Amino acid sequence: MAHPNYDAFWQRQGAAPYLTRVTVPTLNVAGWWDQEDFYGPLKIYELLERYDTAHVNSLVVGPWNHGGWARTEGDKLGDIDFGSPVSRYFQDSILAPWFAHFLKDRGALRQPEAVTFEAGANQWRSWDAWPPRRETTERRLYFRAGGRLSFDAPTRANAFDSYVSDPAHPVPYRHRPIPATYSPQGSGWPTWLVEDQRFVDDRPDVLSWETEPLAKDVTIAGAIVARLFVSTTGTDGDWVVKLIDVYPEQYPKDGKLAGWELMVANDVLRGRFRSSFGKPAPLTPGQVTPLTIDLHSQDYRFLTGHRIMVQVQSSWFPLIDRNPQTFVPSIFDAKASDYRKATVRVYRSAQWPSSVEVHVVGQD
Repeated sequence: MAHPNYDAFWQRQGAAPYLTRVTVPTLNVAGWWDQEDFYGPLKIYELLERYDTAHVNSLVVGPWNHGGWARTEGDKLGDIDFGSPVSRYFQDSILAPWFAHFLKDRGALRQPEAVTFEAGANQWRSWDAWPPRRETTERRLYFRAGGRLSFDAPTRANAFDSYVSDPAHPVPYRHRPIPATYSPQGSGWPTWLVEDQRFVDDRPDVLSWETEPLAKDVTIAGAIVARLFVSTTGTDGDWVVKLIDVYPEQYPKDGKLAGWELMVANDVLRGRFRSSFGKPAPLTPGQVTPLTIDLHSQDYRFLTGHRIMVQVQSSWFPLIDRNPQTFVPSIFDAKASDYRKATVRVYRSAQWPSSVEVHVVGQD
């Protein structure tokens, strides 16, 4: 609590500066819906890759939660079915041959640079780099009028959507009531990232934009970045962005998933840290401010008939502590009087075209 910013205290403990050589063959394994640490293994892979002259640093990402590749069959996560025992395939066809080659000198190394599970299509894919470069095209999903989401940029001037963010009534990150995170009776924490997001659809402090039903599959692979233009009547604030797959209202394959809103990618940025995690700065009330929010990466296929949705909100409680929306030196020491309502605008104009940047597979 004495170090609310990324100062020397935290920098001394960071592992990243020490990842400057690949000393042993390294298989980085991650889960797309890791509720504990999705960022870590992908970042380790990225940092080591700069020094991988022997080509022994590689990546595998599957449709798992934290450690799910080792504990379950992997055919399902929560209510989402992946169509096959994904974990068993990883153990038998990827992990065992990799250990056999490097520890037992048995078998040729067949490990591609990156192997990822493409949910939606429910298939494994191999890549010669991650994020993929040659196979994808950068596209932007723009926020448009009437809650529409489109690959076409907006043309209107001074267009925006707005909401009132009230720290006294924060948006919950899960369906309420929320049990203790590690409750022995089953808290739902390991699968919360695949829970249906419709529970916030009717909240006035959550904005949603979605495409029309897709006329053909849209597959994304690689980095996902939200590029928002926002303003607030406060001097600080949080922005949560979620990329969502909206299932059709008629879904005979599994009736309980009809209309389901499945998070594909998500993260949050605290406005004070928009330029630096070490040197926070207040926001200027009413001033349009650009925000870049890293939603990390995915390999996902939005199927024909589904919709792509983006949601934006300013709280995610209690996963993220409440922002008082008044700039103070440390939120840990904020007083009750610092917690104030703020009117937030998210712009979708020609001048300030808020969007989510994705990399689409197989399109020019």
